[in-house]
Amino acid sequence: MVIGFVGCIGAIKENKCLLLSFFIMLLIVFLLELTVAILFFVYTDQIDTYAQRDLKKGLHLYGTEGNIGLTNAWSIIQTDFRCCGVSNYTDWFEVYNSTRVPDSCCLEFSESCGLHSPGTWWKAPCYETVKIWLQENLLAVGIFGLCTALVQILGLTFAMTMYCQVVKADTYCA
Repeated sequence: MVIGFVGCIGAIKENKCLLLSFFIMLLIVFLLELTVAILFFVYTDQIDTYAQRDLKKGLHLYGTEGNIGLTNAWSIIQTDFRCCGVSNYTDWFEVYNSTRVPDSCCLEFSESCGLHSPGTWWKAPCYETVKIWLQENLLAVGIFGLCTALVQILGLTFAMTMYCQVVKADTYCA
């Protein structure tokens, strides 16, 4: 928002300093996004490993005080994607120190259904299920990314064009 505000004020006032500042800040953001995207594709395997490890650590915060957002997120993911745990339902055994899972892992939800037998729980691992869903929707994510990049490139182009026009106008007026 701040970068956009600088660009708008720079364009309205035809201020060289603000236009150049907008261009530089937008260029930095664009280059950072490009760097992150490249690093993501280069280190996909390591990110995969770290993500699974951190998600398993996060299971231990499920249902604890002050973590209602995380608890709700896990419940929604397990219910909507029909999965249980990061790798499988046994991930929850470490969290509860017993053979049980959250009720959101149950095939048919009922109070305390997570205490019943594994036959009544989702078997699919949530990490793989969500990863497959993301891969299936990769086209939409890619189109969104390309549209965002296009808007940023247009912003850079228009900012530099206007900057050059202001400099040219200042040269003729002086």
